Amino acid sequence: MNLASWVARNGRRLGDRPALAEGARVTATWTGFAARVAGGAAGFRAMGLEPGDRVAIVMANCPAYLEVQHAAWHAGLVAVPVNARLHRDEVAFILANSGTRVVVTDDAHAADVESLLGEVPSLEAVVRAPGPQWDELRARDPLPLADRGRDDPAWLFYTSGTTGRPKGATLTHGNLLMASLSYFADIDPVAATDSVLHAAPLSHGSGLYGLPHVARGAVSVFPTGSPMDGAELLELTRAWPGLSFFAAPIMVKRLAADPALVDAGPSGLAGLKTIIYGGAPMYLADLEDALATFGPRLAQIYGQGETPMTITGLSKADHADTGHPRWRERVQGVGFPRTDVEVRVVDEDDRELPAGEVGEVVVRGGVVMSGYWEQPDASAETLRGGWLHTGDVGSFDDDGFLTLRDRSKDLIISGGMNIYPREVEEALLCHPGVAAVAVVGRPDPEWGEAVVAFVVADGDEPPTDELDRTCLDRIARFKRPKEYRFVASLPTNNYGKVLKRELRELL
Repeated sequence: MNLASWVARNGRRLGDRPALAEGARVTATWTGFAARVAGGAAGFRAMGLEPGDRVAIVMANCPAYLEVQHAAWHAGLVAVPVNARLHRDEVAFILANSGTRVVVTDDAHAADVESLLGEVPSLEAVVRAPGPQWDELRARDPLPLADRGRDDPAWLFYTSGTTGRPKGATLTHGNLLMASLSYFADIDPVAATDSVLHAAPLSHGSGLYGLPHVARGAVSVFPTGSPMDGAELLELTRAWPGLSFFAAPIMVKRLAADPALVDAGPSGLAGLKTIIYGGAPMYLADLEDALATFGPRLAQIYGQGETPMTITGLSKADHADTGHPRWRERVQGVGFPRTDVEVRVVDEDDRELPAGEVGEVVVRGGVVMSGYWEQPDASAETLRGGWLHTGDVGSFDDDGFLTLRDRSKDLIISGGMNIYPREVEEALLCHPGVAAVAVVGRPDPEWGEAVVAFVVADGDEPPTDELDRTCLDRIARFKRPKEYRFVASLPTNNYGKVLKRELRELL
């Protein structure tokens, strides 16, 4: 099963129906999209790429992004979508770790990516898209669809790991097929008359939830504003009825307060179908505001890159069931296990715990990754016993409803973006005035969590602007601490491990 077969099929089936759009303007019909994908696949193979080779995508959202991704699959290649907000050195690590041979990037990121030629051993070429280079590459006779099996890698989804270095969750064609079918089963049916809006990064949730819409022939819509505001969203719901989109809670909160949408109210958003949110906690007050603005159009998902955003779900019906005696408690949880997975809560010995008891959330099913790219030890540890160990701690109630209690890992989620403390700590330790540092997250009403660094100075306290610069020279801007606290020492246990729970208590 090659995922690119969806585009080829829709090219034959849907012909002149719109496939890609910017704002209200159609940029490609399904016939045109399918031709660009098959031509791009031929262009990749003409560069010497063979099935299984990796092609990275470092781009802001645009129609060409989907052309590149599906062209890679059409040619039997593995797509490596990279968060375009990452620092140059972080991008370099992902390209080297994945053995990427070709990167497709846009003008805004080309300088950084092109500077990696000669630095990343596997990297052979950089292609700019959209523009003349991509147009030339795809202007070839169409390549026949490559034969891919369910277990063949399709997407390397880079996610933070316990070492602080990102790990490539290997998502196969079968994994992504199962995730798409699960979307139809648990979130929404999709028709060719519907549309999906890509207001969040395609390298993450928006790209994953775009797949079931491509499968059914819905149009993929790209906003023209950055960030998209309420007025534009209102216009898009009128231009493209049946509109759905994925958003981090911070985006939902911002849009719910936008005057254009507040004035329109639920009745003025008839063309809006579903807002899928996830990736960070949604505060109850913010959710109530969102329901007042959008009506019963919200669905929550809980998942990870290792199980492409598919573990549990809180449906639109669950959100709308305000008469349920435990409604407030439920909408602050993460819902019920999805159709295609088994979910358990287990103790330290991986024994299943009864309802009400707190333990680690584990999951298995056809959506779970095949492993981490070229990291067999990490794969064996995370997938031990045939279950994906999420590192999240939670409990089920008697009805089978899951609530997350904490994270066993120290991952910080700010604005829907994953931040692993160790990579921030390692950046700060490069400053000569930092003797020791520990990074934790504190609750933030806007971003979900904010990064706080507890710093032990080596002599005089270094200026915070210098610490900011040290971070910005090494990691992405969104990972930089929002606050620095200088302390005489860090709390540790008898083994010298920093007790981050004590630091969180100080916040």
